[in-house]
Amino acid sequence: MKDEKNSVEEQEDKIENTLEQEEATSNEESNPIEELSDTEKKDIEIQELKDKHLRLYSEFDNFRRRTQKEKLELYKTAGEDIFKALLPVMDDFERAKKSMEDSQDYDSLKVGVDLIFNKFSNIFKSNGLEPMADIIGSNFDSEIHEAITQIPAPNDELKGKVVDVVEQGYTLKEKVIRFAKVVVGK
Repeated sequence: MKDEKNSVEEQEDKIENTLEQEEATSNEESNPIEELSDTEKKDIEIQELKDKHLRLYSEFDNFRRRTQKEKLELYKTAGEDIFKALLPVMDDFERAKKSMEDSQDYDSLKVGVDLIFNKFSNIFKSNGLEPMADIIGSNFDSEIHEAITQIPAPNDELKGKVVDVVEQGYTLKEKVIRFAKVVVGK
């Protein structure tokens, strides 16, 4: 048992010696920095700041390149969703065209074209495109209408108002993307 106590005490002494040596080493390591002159300290600080600045600049440059690349990819594929939605309508038009060549039944052709038109309109509406409604009889507004011509008004109530719509106008999420081409009464 005495041997075991001695070996434990020896191990504790070794640990204490090791800890003391580590403290002395760390003190020696910190001492050279304290022993440096002010200019040397400033030079080290300047070098650290330059390194930090270079890393930040590189990080920002990488961020800029990455966002440019993402933006370019976004522009390339911006209309992808709308085209995917329009492809079934194109397929329906192709089937209708083929059906027109083979059939003389104009009533079923009319029903088919109406179905395709409704499908097309629903795709536009689901993507935020709306036709301008109730244009005929409204006051002419140069913000949303484009006057093609003026004709004598059939009655006094239609003077300065839209008499006919030549081409429908559309808004995309409340922004006019195509002005309605109209005929105005004078």
